[in-house]
Amino acid sequence: MSVATDWFEVRQRLKEFLEARIYPAEAVLQGTDKTAAERQLASLIAEAKAEGLWALGHPVEIGGQGMPFLEYVYINEVIGRSEYAQRVFGTYSLQDSIMLHKYASAKQRDEYLWPLVAGEIIPSFAMTEPALSSSDPTQLQTRAELDGDYWRINGHKWFTTGADIATYTTIMCRTEFDAPDHSAFSMILVPTDTEGYDILRDTPLLGLNSGHFEVKYNDIRVPESNILGGRGEGFLIAQRRLGPGRIFHCMRWLGQAQRAFDLMCDRLHARSAFGSSLADKQLLQQHVFDSLAEIQACRQLTLHAARCIDSGDAARVEIGAIKVVGARMLHNVVDRAIQVYGAEGLTDDTPLSRMYRHAREARIYDGPDEVHIQSVARQVLKRYRNDGPGWDFGERDAEWAAK
Repeated sequence: MSVATDWFEVRQRLKEFLEARIYPAEAVLQGTDKTAAERQLASLIAEAKAEGLWALGHPVEIGGQGMPFLEYVYINEVIGRSEYAQRVFGTYSLQDSIMLHKYASAKQRDEYLWPLVAGEIIPSFAMTEPALSSSDPTQLQTRAELDGDYWRINGHKWFTTGADIATYTTIMCRTEFDAPDHSAFSMILVPTDTEGYDILRDTPLLGLNSGHFEVKYNDIRVPESNILGGRGEGFLIAQRRLGPGRIFHCMRWLGQAQRAFDLMCDRLHARSAFGSSLADKQLLQQHVFDSLAEIQACRQLTLHAARCIDSGDAARVEIGAIKVVGARMLHNVVDRAIQVYGAEGLTDDTPLSRMYRHAREARIYDGPDEVHIQSVARQVLKRYRNDGPGWDFGERDAEWAAK
């Protein structure tokens, strides 16, 4: 796809599909009738595939459409407007597909990667554990020990997204008991129908059935060959997965913020009070201005990070910054939209109630704000140590542009 033409045309088609077909279906998709929801979702997926809107960001060599990363930013901010659009357009599996593409064996690619990109199976990923500080994953207690040609896994995870519908879970667990902490963990692929894989509950989040499951592993046995990558490479693989994942989150948050912004502005024109439109009230115009400025500032930070990544840079500072700024921006914009809607904004009669609760989650998952703030500050300050080069913003632009 060329930057000059195709990405904008694809973005427009995605937006039209989203507004005309996904928005009207959201009531069914989030309803209590799971059979109807899955039937509706399957119908939308088939339509998206038929219109060439499936797996746009996945590499061509694994069955995707190979949209360049920077172009994909503009696509993903549209997909982010609905929490169901990732499944509909096949982007839900992108992080796991990239991870498998890099580390999976030939057998694992046949069993998991190809069906994953085709949308035939759903992945899940298990790292977080209850009763531990997830900001320090070296404390993880889940263990996998070799027993002949099999791994025997015991442990307890939660926030395993989609465990109830996933075909397999990639489990982060300790396999090296005498190694330094960051070399002690490995990733193991475990089919969710394996004996001993026990789902305890769908963990409610801020009053929502979240799809984030608590799972116990009771003497699970899987073949030794189910290890992903090498022994002790768990942290390396996790970072390779979570880095792109964080910027994907930020892209989708921009989409959520856009939807909240649209709802807010439409509401201001639709309602009147004290003899004039709400759009004429200066205090409410402040909400529009503040939201506009925050969204656009976050968009530019996100695009800058994407350009760095597109050039081959790890962009650790840029990704850490937008993870924090993006989560705050989303919360603020949705909060203002609720304020404009008044009492109706607190109900589930608009998407804002769910969006607000999901926005609060954003400051915690994939690393809490505090961890990213500390990491970014340390990396920047390190460049000033011993009369170092410092952090010149213009020169930073030149660094990635030269790559």
